[in-house]
Amino acid sequence: MRKQIAAANWKMNLTYKEGEELLDTILGENITLEEHQHAVFAVPFPYLVMAEKRLAGKKNYFAAAQNVSDKKSGAYTGEVSVEMLQSIHIGYCVLGHSERREFFSELNQSLAHKTALCLKYGITPIFCCGEPLSIREVDAQAGFVEAQLKESLFHLSEEDIAKVVIAYEPIWAIGTGKTATSDQAQEMHLHIRSLLTSHYTKSIAASIPILYGGSVKAANAKELFGRPDVDGGLVGGASLVAADFTAIIRALK
Repeated sequence: MRKQIAAANWKMNLTYKEGEELLDTILGENITLEEHQHAVFAVPFPYLVMAEKRLAGKKNYFAAAQNVSDKKSGAYTGEVSVEMLQSIHIGYCVLGHSERREFFSELNQSLAHKTALCLKYGITPIFCCGEPLSIREVDAQAGFVEAQLKESLFHLSEEDIAKVVIAYEPIWAIGTGKTATSDQAQEMHLHIRSLLTSHYTKSIAASIPILYGGSVKAANAKELFGRPDVDGGLVGGASLVAADFTAIIRALK
């Protein structure tokens, strides 16, 4: 079975103490994950060491970065390199989140470099793609997402693409309270898998987890995750509430 992943994205929220308390409360639930299930916590950079240490003893629980530089090292004040993440044993990194694209002008070419660097250093990229409302309203979302994947991922070898996690985020559903219906989510996830099949192979496409990100909540997680091509979620607001995120973890297939 493909990996099923509940990924928390804390964004720029919580103090250090609040982050510790949230993680301790979630871990205190002692949820046992199956071999194919992962719980991932994408925390702010200052909290990565704390999170990694707390999660290290828990099977299939991982800390993740929310971003990384597209440069290996050098005079780039304020940036964090993939080598730095590797040195503190970070297993996942979120790339290309819609907020990074919108507010920090991240482009597909830069994300291609970030993806390649993460893979080179043994860090699993959670590559985000998805369309804004203006694209959805004219029914152009399929081509929009295809361009994101082609420009950032389809240069990868079969061996490398098989190590990537994809997160589909309909931008119009992030933080708005709106959620794509489970049918809409399944439709786009199936489209993404068909693109992977066309560019690589059916078996590779079938092995790659595709997460849904867009107002995932405890109340809708089970329905969303129950669709055949939805392999978990990239969760924002609900990941900041221990009871909600534990329910989302429990909703994994």
